[in-house]
Amino acid sequence: MRDYLEVVIGVVPATMAPMAKGTMKMGCSKPQIFFYFALIHLVIPTAAQSICSDTGNYTSNSTYRANLDGLLASMINNTKIDYGFYNFSAGESQDKVYAIALCAGDASPSECSSCINESRYDLLQACPNQKEAIDWAWDKKCLIRYSYKSIFNILATDPKRASVRVDNAPDVEAFNNVLGPLLDSLRERAAKGNSTRKFALQSVPAPNLQTIYSLLQCTPDLSELDCNTCLQDVQDYTASCCNGKQGGIFLAPSCVLRYETYRFYDPSAESPPPPPPSPPLTAASPPGNGGSTSRTVIIIVVPTVAFVVLIVSIYIFLRARKQPRQRENTDDEIGSVESLQFDFGTIRVATDDFSEANKLGQGGFGAVYKGMLNNGQIIAVKRLSIESGQGDLEFKNEVLLVAKLQHRNLVRLLGFCMERKERLLIYEFMSNTSLDHFLFDPIKRLHLDWKIRYKIIGGIARGLLYLHEDSRLRIIHRDLKASNILLDDEMNPKISDFGMAKLFSLEQTQASTSRIVGTYGYMAPEYAMHGKFSIKSDVFSFGVLILEIVTGQRNNCFRNRENVEDLLSNVWKNWRDGTASHIIDPTLKDSPISEIMRCIHVGLLSVQESITDRPTMAMIVLMLNSYSMTLPVPSQPAFFMHSNIESDISRSDHSKSSYVQHSANEASITELDPR
Repeated sequence: MRDYLEVVIGVVPATMAPMAKGTMKMGCSKPQIFFYFALIHLVIPTAAQSICSDTGNYTSNSTYRANLDGLLASMINNTKIDYGFYNFSAGESQDKVYAIALCAGDASPSECSSCINESRYDLLQACPNQKEAIDWAWDKKCLIRYSYKSIFNILATDPKRASVRVDNAPDVEAFNNVLGPLLDSLRERAAKGNSTRKFALQSVPAPNLQTIYSLLQCTPDLSELDCNTCLQDVQDYTASCCNGKQGGIFLAPSCVLRYETYRFYDPSAESPPPPPPSPPLTAASPPGNGGSTSRTVIIIVVPTVAFVVLIVSIYIFLRARKQPRQRENTDDEIGSVESLQFDFGTIRVATDDFSEANKLGQGGFGAVYKGMLNNGQIIAVKRLSIESGQGDLEFKNEVLLVAKLQHRNLVRLLGFCMERKERLLIYEFMSNTSLDHFLFDPIKRLHLDWKIRYKIIGGIARGLLYLHEDSRLRIIHRDLKASNILLDDEMNPKISDFGMAKLFSLEQTQASTSRIVGTYGYMAPEYAMHGKFSIKSDVFSFGVLILEIVTGQRNNCFRNRENVEDLLSNVWKNWRDGTASHIIDPTLKDSPISEIMRCIHVGLLSVQESITDRPTMAMIVLMLNSYSMTLPVPSQPAFFMHSNIESDISRSDHSKSSYVQHSANEASITELDPR
């Protein structure tokens, strides 16, 4: 059992008495440091504390609170899993809220999301009406901070909080001689990080058979200088307040420092220590000693030549081995997917030998069947056509990719089967079939009240955000439409059919193709006309889908009194004329009009012709959650009513439409292009 001393450091005016624990004062002139001590006994330090500022308050039903709730709610979906940092703002003028969330550099994605999710509730409970607050939950590996004024790219070293070990090192001077250089080295390494991560950790041997483990981290929005300044400030404090202590967590709004004599992080997160500097070359012997000078030349030249030869040899060797090694890596990946493989006999029994009675639909990729496994689990089985033309290796690679996409708003792949010429994909079964099955049916659409429709819109948005930003891969779906949104027992939406999806590298922004695939009416203009696609192509499709959900109309041509119009033209005309309420599905007449109008607004923003004008899915999620956020004015959407592309693509889509009207699952595998 390790004992810790909790230290609270605040900034108060010189005339004020120390404040109670859990409050902070910021921005005061002539700051004076005060301390509050409380002895606690724990196995690890409890750095989870909220500090509320008294710089201003808000009321529970205010616009500021609505903006704050929207920001905190969006943190889970917007926090970049790869580096665990979030910064965003919402609202205007005095109601604007700025928020930051930071996860420890060694935190896993699940630890990061879990910590932020818990901390945002803790923060609102601890600070119910303060316009500025911070919650350190570093024992769970995150911090959350919000303010009524900008906190991005701004250094903040106060207030501070620390949990410090009570016990001293056996030999304080020897301990400090090791700790000081370690912290100096990590501080410089962390400060030199990039705009997505400023983080360093390392362990070094210490006297008395001890090891010191340390972690230093800044919010990555800081400059190198500000990060170094923040960590130096905290490091100086550790020396003044806690000299000789064997460990502790030291927290400031912009940075964190921790060291212990026990391992508190995953050792795999450590980077190897830098190599020791090479010894300097000795000076040449005095004049006249030619042998010594020759030896010096040899010492310099021979290793240099040997090094060059070695590099060239390695290069030649790696080029020769490149293709075989790639095959070995692929074989390793395929080995990991074998656990997802089903026996063909099992699936044949589950589907009653693929009987017509169990057939859910037929599409271009093959038929879909309902089945039941021996354990009672109901499944949907996609039986791919034999003419698909894929090799076994490519098929398994695609299965492996789709299986790694795990999100509550994506249809889950349970496994696959590949025997003889059969290729089967096994998915979770969605009892309520697809969205279009309800939305465009005059009777069944009555089951879709506004609460359900709004839940479907939000779920699709979160699923797309995961594909675009939060998964370890960046996926462009390319065929988002009502028939590819499946509904579970509780009408939760799940995106399906990745048969046309494309894999992007995280740095890639767009790509081009000469093979335009998809569904007319949902395709972005730059893709339909020029084959260019990006995450904004999916945003366009999502905008069309929102407008379909709100109006209950398909995006193709429909009769409007005397005229024949397409959906986007009709919605835009009514929005421009101030009569947007006319295009709302009549079954929603008693629904909250302001919420519906906001969704129409977001839909029109998403289908703008200019790629740059369309919002990202991260912004759309925020728009849907923050009702006080001012939305920009949309521009006229793009139309392709009379282009040649319409007839060509519409015909190719017709065979598919005959299937999706009756399909419970059109999910398929991912067709990838190399990066």
